[in-house]
Amino acid sequence: ITERLAMGMNKMKRRDFLKLLGWSGAGATLAGCDMPSYVTLKQGDEDVVAYLVPEEYVIPGVGVWYASTCQQCPAGCGLHGRVREGRVLKLEGNPESAINAGKLCQMGQAGLQAHYNPDRVTQPLARKNGALVPVSWDEALEMLDQKVGPSSGLKGDRFAWFTDTVSGHQAVLLNAHLESVGSNNHYVHEVVNSSVWQAVCRDVLGDAMPQLHIDEAKVILSFGADFLGTWGSPVNDTVQYARFRTSSPRGVLVQVEPKMTLTGANADLWVPVRPGTEAVLALGIANVLATRFHVDLAGLPAGVRRQIGQYDVNRVTQVTGASGEHLMRIAKFLHERSPSLVLAGATVEGLENGYDSAAAIMVLNIILGNVGKTIVSGGRNPFPQLAAKTGSTRDLLAFAKALDDQRLDVVFFRGANPVYTAPDSLGLKEKLAAVPFKVAFSQFEDETAAQADLVLPVHSALEDWGTHLPAVQRDGYQLGIQQPLMEPLYADTRGFGDLLLTLLKMRKARGYDAFDDYYGYLQKAFVSLPGAMKGSAGSDKEFWNRTLQHGVLKVSPPSAPLTARAVSFDVSEGAQDSDYPFTLVPSARLGLWDGRHANLPWLQEAPDQISKVVWDSWAEIHPRTAERLGVKTGDAVRISSANGSIEAKVYVYKGIHPDVIAVPLGQGHESYGRYAKDENGDVRGVNPLKILDPVVEKKTGELALAATRVQVTRATAKDYLVRMGGSETQVGRKLVATVTADVFQRTEGDA
Repeated sequence: ITERLAMGMNKMKRRDFLKLLGWSGAGATLAGCDMPSYVTLKQGDEDVVAYLVPEEYVIPGVGVWYASTCQQCPAGCGLHGRVREGRVLKLEGNPESAINAGKLCQMGQAGLQAHYNPDRVTQPLARKNGALVPVSWDEALEMLDQKVGPSSGLKGDRFAWFTDTVSGHQAVLLNAHLESVGSNNHYVHEVVNSSVWQAVCRDVLGDAMPQLHIDEAKVILSFGADFLGTWGSPVNDTVQYARFRTSSPRGVLVQVEPKMTLTGANADLWVPVRPGTEAVLALGIANVLATRFHVDLAGLPAGVRRQIGQYDVNRVTQVTGASGEHLMRIAKFLHERSPSLVLAGATVEGLENGYDSAAAIMVLNIILGNVGKTIVSGGRNPFPQLAAKTGSTRDLLAFAKALDDQRLDVVFFRGANPVYTAPDSLGLKEKLAAVPFKVAFSQFEDETAAQADLVLPVHSALEDWGTHLPAVQRDGYQLGIQQPLMEPLYADTRGFGDLLLTLLKMRKARGYDAFDDYYGYLQKAFVSLPGAMKGSAGSDKEFWNRTLQHGVLKVSPPSAPLTARAVSFDVSEGAQDSDYPFTLVPSARLGLWDGRHANLPWLQEAPDQISKVVWDSWAEIHPRTAERLGVKTGDAVRISSANGSIEAKVYVYKGIHPDVIAVPLGQGHESYGRYAKDENGDVRGVNPLKILDPVVEKKTGELALAATRVQVTRATAKDYLVRMGGSETQVGRKLVATVTADVFQRTEGDA
């Protein structure tokens, strides 16, 4: 590899070589100061041996810990894996990671079951006579060459990648492959996302992903942002939240939402509101701050001030259903405790006017002076070419439109399952059937892989190499290193990076022939970093080994101040529909997430944090609504929208607005292995995404996940609702004594 690399690089300009390795932009600028005009591997030449050839420090029966990066969600937490006799046995958080500070959520812990899952695809599968059958890698690669190789005749605009969030050097190679084909079609899809919040932050602050300092706030006012569960970077936010709660004085959390989330369950004050009226409540709080506490609104545009003036306490109470007492308490908290932090999350972003609602909520951060204190810039990204391409539902809609227009001949899928996550109204499964060639790079035969013409089995996250630059950062930027914690379990799976290199070589992309494998590519990329980023690492080999040992590479660029400006918005007072009187809220939860972990039994049997239900779906209904419908916990209901219906068992719960029906995401898989199905091999639970109306957020184009209206009728339950835990009521007896937070602070809190 050394000779070939030296020969290849002598014909390439240094800046082009740095772009090939992912160090363009700021990294390339810095690199020009201290790198020679040619680059070879001579100085870092080494023998690469099998990863688990026993070293002299490996003692049988004693575990050795290796650093890597979690891939169970886009947060990119650092992890440590305990390896014993060549097998990874336990995962924990990496204490050196600024993102998760040594902590790891249950999804990260369950990464072991994704690795050892008996339903993994272990060899290439190709569609023959309508069925997927095993084939050799030679046959699979020949099919790829025929369809996407230089002699295939494929037109660039007829090719697309469809992926989940991707960053790091995988993003670099994926972009390079798109360039080699001549395509700009990269659809990045995540059901659980913060795209609307990012759009508002970009327009108001000039930074789509400012860093949120939860731990430095004295009050957090969250409008549906379940930052302890699924919004943002949950483990990072939880670590900060622990400091927020143990500070002196103790931080106060207020959660405003139509359905109680994990964050809402931890709040000091939980305020249920009618879906779609969150912006009205935010403007009402601003009104009280201005009229009762004399907060200056002079810096706001006249139109924004006029809208704030329209919402006094009485009107806000009438529109939102929130009490005037709660409104006054929230305003008092925000006035007396500074700095604060105000967030807008999923139930706001999922509205038809989600952008306008989030923009109205952001006004509170501006008038309270939170920008620059609890909302700060992380500085200029030192790795722009490695930046995360965050997923959205807008790309799902765009992809469906491209299929509808028959604009694609070849589609590659990786990490996303749009056949499962797309509403039935989009007709995605039927439209995909018209695409001539579909390839899934996957560990499992999920719903999308089942529709593919070629399935290429990839390594698990614990067997593969990679780098990851999460979108949500803390105190600068952290590039996470993913390294194999053990040898691959199956001989016929391959690393995603290696497959991208194979595709680039197939297209005869310039420069990539120099690398035998993805490991060599990553190693070369790291030893080519500018000295300013490598620090006092010594030799290139020492720097590479040190990076693998620590699992993270941290860079702290100069901070950049944020300047806030309010943007114009239109306020909605919520929709009503007598034919469909309820709002459906498909709720993401820490565990099954968006359904990607439904094949992991640890997470299936982990009780939901609120309902304590296991291995099933359910519909959360307020007691008043349940009484009106004549149902109780365990009964079944049919939930019908204009685009379909589902049946689920009832969980009667006070932590939901009477006008809302909440059904969790994650179940309802038609194809995803034995654990996603029930004991009879039938579909387990229901997928609420399937009956969503195709309502689009007006300004961002996102699919409005919380804007579907439904009607509810009784149905016949097929089995029991299995829940962990005991009674949720004291049955009128004082079994548990409670005190107010103020009393606690004066007594035990100050003891």
